[in-house]
Amino acid sequence: MIKIEGQIVDVFNREIFPGEITIENNKIKSIIKKETTSEFYILPGLIDAHVHIESSMLIPSEFAKLAVSNGTVGVVTDPHEIANVMGIEGVKFMIENSESTPLKTYYCAPSCVPATPFESSGAILSSTDIETLFRDFKLKVLGEMMNYPGVIYNDEEVHAKLKIAKKYNALIDGHIPGIKGEDLEKYISAGISTDHECFDIEEAIEKINLEMKVLIREGSAARNFETLFPLISKFNDMVMLCTDDSHPDDLIKYGHINKILKLGIKHNIDIFDLLQAACINPVKHYNLEIGLLRENDLADFIIVDNLADFNILETYINGEPVFSHGRVLFNTEKVKPINNFKAEKISPNQISIKDKNKSIKVIEVIDKELITRSFSETLKSENGKLISDTEKDILKIVVYNRYKKTSKPQVGFINGFGLKKGAIATSIAHDSHNIIAVGVNDKEITKAINEIIEHKGGLTYVNDNDYYTLPLEFAGLMTQQNPNEVAELYGKINKTINANGCNLSSPFMTLSFMALLVIPELKIGDKGLFDVTKFEFTDVYN
Repeated sequence: MIKIEGQIVDVFNREIFPGEITIENNKIKSIIKKETTSEFYILPGLIDAHVHIESSMLIPSEFAKLAVSNGTVGVVTDPHEIANVMGIEGVKFMIENSESTPLKTYYCAPSCVPATPFESSGAILSSTDIETLFRDFKLKVLGEMMNYPGVIYNDEEVHAKLKIAKKYNALIDGHIPGIKGEDLEKYISAGISTDHECFDIEEAIEKINLEMKVLIREGSAARNFETLFPLISKFNDMVMLCTDDSHPDDLIKYGHINKILKLGIKHNIDIFDLLQAACINPVKHYNLEIGLLRENDLADFIIVDNLADFNILETYINGEPVFSHGRVLFNTEKVKPINNFKAEKISPNQISIKDKNKSIKVIEVIDKELITRSFSETLKSENGKLISDTEKDILKIVVYNRYKKTSKPQVGFINGFGLKKGAIATSIAHDSHNIIAVGVNDKEITKAINEIIEHKGGLTYVNDNDYYTLPLEFAGLMTQQNPNEVAELYGKINKTINANGCNLSSPFMTLSFMALLVIPELKIGDKGLFDVTKFEFTDVYN
């Protein structure tokens, strides 16, 4: 039996009082009001309602250490990143690796592997595979349905997956940015219950009015809290909080869901409204086995120093301390990496592009957003070949299929990276995770791509003969290195990139989304430049 005193934050009755919690057999036996000298606050543990663990670049057992140190006791996670690389084998790895930690990790069955038929992935999950995942792993959720045209226009395979989810009484997560009116209504009527892709508050309110839950996202690349935070007070029972994608340095420096609570306090949002979105709503919506600081609940809670800074002092899961005063209280073992990487090295001439004396289409990056714009421009050329123009901030971008030994690299041009020297490349390229690179000339871009191939996955910045590389030995997406060491190296690489002209908040995260062919406006995959608004390939030339 354990007794803990403090200022108890009762989210259901919306009151804070001094008291004592008694824990027995993993549950809260009693909560009583009692005078105490403790000024620390005890509140329900935090929940990330939608996250891709792979984007932390850490395998689940290492991610869990950062999560609990930030007061997170549970996550709802869609492993579609590794599923696109490794299929069911990858999903199985994530589930089994998570079981070695106390963090309550609820996996979704990835609904869109590949996300579209317009790119090459390492695996395909059919409706039959989805049924296998629900049956064998007792999953509760069908992961975000990114193929919204397939839902709206009655694609047979898409609707087969929706039908299987309903067969297993699973919830269905959504992904439908910018779609309104009748198409949105049809999408929701298919049984899809959430969306985390709202870019403006009018879009979010329309979805809420149609009984769709809106997840307010604040990650490393996509940050929508400043736009959407009024929803928390106005539609308190219809919103949840999520990070979607967070890099390790952000998790260490800024926090996890606790960082969103800090933002909310700065905007004078009521603490109980915030905690309802961060704790109660995800537990209720997803039917999670997570306690909410009530008698007879599982003892999942956190202790913080105050309700403004939310500095996490201790985290308890099932009545056991898992983090205390700067120390993670569980250990993890090294495991054998899994991967799917076949690409062979390339030469600069393979990414050259002929000058046809025409203007070309340029992808325009928007910092901290997944969407892009596009415009047309006339570029410089050398020896009859189009080249990057650092003065105009128009650089060459290349995507190269990692699942074949040899293939044709796809080339486009992009504005907004600001890089003046060198090239960056990564095997994290949502959602199929082919190699993607951007740089100032063909030689540097090729060196960066070949560095990724050399390590069979990772991320790198190359400048002349200087290489700054973080290998990612698990599916080219994750590592089991110490989280602090990973964050330090990742931060060093980013600082080096920033010092050479790039002023994006998260260069690698932004680069990785340039291959995401389901989010407007102009993107590039391993099969070519893609017009997302028309959902078709387009030529680089106008």
